[in-house]
Amino acid sequence: MFPVKTNSVLLLMQIMLGLLVFASMVLHCQGLSRHTFVVKETPYTRLCSTKNILTVNGKFPGPTLQVRKGETIVVDVHNKGDYNITIHWHGVKQPRYPWSDGPEYITQCPIQPGKKFRQKVIFSSEEGTLWWHAHSDFTRATVYGAIIIHPKKGTHYPFPKPYAEFPIILGEWWKQGIMELYETFRLSGGDPNVSDAYTINGQPGDLYPCSKSETVKLMVDHGKTYLLRIINAALQDILFFAVAKHNITVVGTDASYTKPLTTDYIAISPGQTIDVLMKANQPQGDYYMAASVYSSAAGVTYDNTTTTAILHYNGTYNASSRPYLPNLPSYNDTNASASFTGKLRSLADEDHPIKVPLNISTKLFYAASVNTFPCNNRTSYCEGPNGTRLAASLNNISFELPTTDILKAYYNHIGGVYGDQFPSVPPLLFNFTADYLPSFLLTPKIGTEVKVLEYNSTVELVFQGTNLAAGTDHPMHIHGYSFYVVGWGFGNFDKDKDPLGYNLVDPPLQNTIAVPKNGWATIRFKANNPGVWFMHCHLERHLSWGMDSAFIVKNGDYPEAQLISPPPDMPPC
Repeated sequence: MFPVKTNSVLLLMQIMLGLLVFASMVLHCQGLSRHTFVVKETPYTRLCSTKNILTVNGKFPGPTLQVRKGETIVVDVHNKGDYNITIHWHGVKQPRYPWSDGPEYITQCPIQPGKKFRQKVIFSSEEGTLWWHAHSDFTRATVYGAIIIHPKKGTHYPFPKPYAEFPIILGEWWKQGIMELYETFRLSGGDPNVSDAYTINGQPGDLYPCSKSETVKLMVDHGKTYLLRIINAALQDILFFAVAKHNITVVGTDASYTKPLTTDYIAISPGQTIDVLMKANQPQGDYYMAASVYSSAAGVTYDNTTTTAILHYNGTYNASSRPYLPNLPSYNDTNASASFTGKLRSLADEDHPIKVPLNISTKLFYAASVNTFPCNNRTSYCEGPNGTRLAASLNNISFELPTTDILKAYYNHIGGVYGDQFPSVPPLLFNFTADYLPSFLLTPKIGTEVKVLEYNSTVELVFQGTNLAAGTDHPMHIHGYSFYVVGWGFGNFDKDKDPLGYNLVDPPLQNTIAVPKNGWATIRFKANNPGVWFMHCHLERHLSWGMDSAFIVKNGDYPEAQLISPPPDMPPC
């Protein structure tokens, strides 16, 4: 090696310092707010015992991001934990910029321990409540937080301004270490252990041991109206939620406003957000707000506990010895879950116009199934039915993550990473929801196949649930897009009859939709966001089993319809 002169070293240092200052000035001039997420292990005590959990900035749940509609922010993610990590901004469309979307091996390789990644988060049409969470293995069990998107300055909510707002984040807690749980689940081929508790804002509530003193308490004034921003961050379960003796009025879901819907409970899927107004109009006292499971699959174990927080009226009065509990639907009440979801409607007024695609250019039909794989020589590790390993699929393909992220492969024309022949319809049509189905249908293919969409194509996608290994609900989520839920029903989708009942006037605009048990749901969207966008069931076990795929939306013909180039610090594989 040649010796480097001191002057050269000084010059190099000056250049590097100048670049850092310039980058900082650019961020400042662009008006981008900066946030730092430090992912690290932190001790937390729940249910009478203490364990280390993965957190952001030592908080569980993690920090709430407050932004305005149309804002762009920068989040520096530092991984000081022991496992690979990615962060996904759930429901944020990230127009033309999937590089910061977050799902591992889809749009990026994970951030390795000791490394960092600067993520630019671009908000566009979203307004209301979203959330962020880890998107690698089971790490999102504790790595999550709320995103509150306020209206632009000078604009207002389409309902009277509430007196105050509260985030209500529903989650799960395991006494076991979450990565130990994941490894056991991955090796066994069976169902993961059910959680030991559900949580509200990180706390189980006073129906669980060693939890009463830490129960979340919301203080309200009689006669005032409050906005509850409800997020289901649970790993595995759809949940029912209610406030004892109080009706609530739904005014938004997945960062899109809805027509007011007054109800005494909601059903909320993992990944989904629901904004509700609650008027404190009951006699002064304490009332439980509570959440419990909706579990539709026959023969599957579930967490049958109830998490609570306390709604406490301010003032001087004789409180009852115990708060009132709400009446929640039964754990297996499929009608209660599906009928609530089916009542949601877009606001669809002059100030909030909607554009439901009417002329469809791309029709897709995806069968969502729980499957099994034979165990071959690994029978001692197989805990699925009849000595099999549980799997899941879309159109009979159980998705396998690559070792290089698909976005990089697509952008740089790297071959051999993924296939682009995901079928538009199942390879075999059958009675998807029959009580008894032949065993040869149970085994899917393994592959890394994606569906390629032309820019500006109008897409109709029918999700069809099946009754193969187990009929159950599937909360399907698409990254990079919101979509209109134009129809749903039980049984097999009828292509001739069911479209006659589609709602093309005011369907809800969502990013996550629960396909009902042994039923179907139809969504529509316009493919006007180029890039690679993950699609998956938001029940983590189904995602891990392979109920996922991706869309590649091609570039349009002009610069504003094309992918933005990647940042320089993408994590390596």
